Amino acid sequence: MARWLWLKLLVLIGLFAFSGGREIKIEYEDDAPLYNRTLAKILVEYASAAYVTDLMTLFTWTCSRCNDLTKGFQMIELVVDVQNCLQAFVGIAHDLNSIIIAFRGTAGTSIRNWIADLFWKQLDLSYPGAEDAMVHHGFYSAYHNTSLQHGILSAVQRTRELYGNLHIIVTGHSLGGALASFCALDLTVNHGVELVHLMTFGQPRIGNAAFASYFSKFVPNAVRVTHENDIVPHLPPYYSYFPKKSYHHFPREVWLHDIKVDGVEDKGEKICDDSGEDPSCCRSVHGTSIRDHLKYYSVELRADTRESCSILVDSSVLQYDVGYNGDILSRDPTAPSHLKLSSRSDTASISV
Repeated sequence: MARWLWLKLLVLIGLFAFSGGREIKIEYEDDAPLYNRTLAKILVEYASAAYVTDLMTLFTWTCSRCNDLTKGFQMIELVVDVQNCLQAFVGIAHDLNSIIIAFRGTAGTSIRNWIADLFWKQLDLSYPGAEDAMVHHGFYSAYHNTSLQHGILSAVQRTRELYGNLHIIVTGHSLGGALASFCALDLTVNHGVELVHLMTFGQPRIGNAAFASYFSKFVPNAVRVTHENDIVPHLPPYYSYFPKKSYHHFPREVWLHDIKVDGVEDKGEKICDDSGEDPSCCRSVHGTSIRDHLKYYSVELRADTRESCSILVDSSVLQYDVGYNGDILSRDPTAPSHLKLSSRSDTASISV
């Protein structure tokens, strides 16, 4: 028995020794654990980079948020919908052997105003087999009824044509997490993409209980990371006595919260149950903090400037496809970048 214990200990030591490298090729197995802390710390940096307003440095991946765990990322497409103040990008993380899709969260206004302006109206989800599933009207429309969906889907198609059927990881923070969730479901249900992985940070609820069940059926590899008293995961409100109409999170939540170990403060990680509304996770606290919403794993998740969502494009932008009434710029990955943000805060137009 002692020999077996020593053998197991040596195997564990070997695993720890080999786990220190930067490369983290993902093995996609049915019984693999959903949550991986190393992966989470990488993806939160992609979610943070999605907030960058200098589009030239973002596209060339030379921005201040592009040089740590995401170094070496290859940008394929940058999609910007100025009219609706939305932004996302698609590219390849060679160390993850995956396509990364990242959505920006709230920009152009304060998070406090965004929370105050949230509108709780639901609509029926018109997806096959989604009986009784209802979703948040605004979040659903922000993905399906703007330039984002077309830009993201076309970029994914082109990327897979160039590089093969790589796995897809979708991420985003706050509003970006809601958009990322609808994107992951869209790719799976409507476009037949297999093994889509989703990890979001501080996202709101986006549908009712029937939707949460439908979502977890088609996107089982989904993780929602929440942080301490972050207010946004508590919105729209959850009412257990209105199960059909009430908003309900899909699983699985991972709750980051403060703990004390031998009198020393540390950050604990609780992997929650498969209900989506584990009362021992973020629902165990009041959830009133905006500060906790704006930082995950010590990474800032907010816009890097206070300027508007307007974009200035120089006269040599002929390589770009500017469509949808000028509200979106979708870049050809073989062309050089000419995008930069306008420094004017009083305009919401695109100049060409």
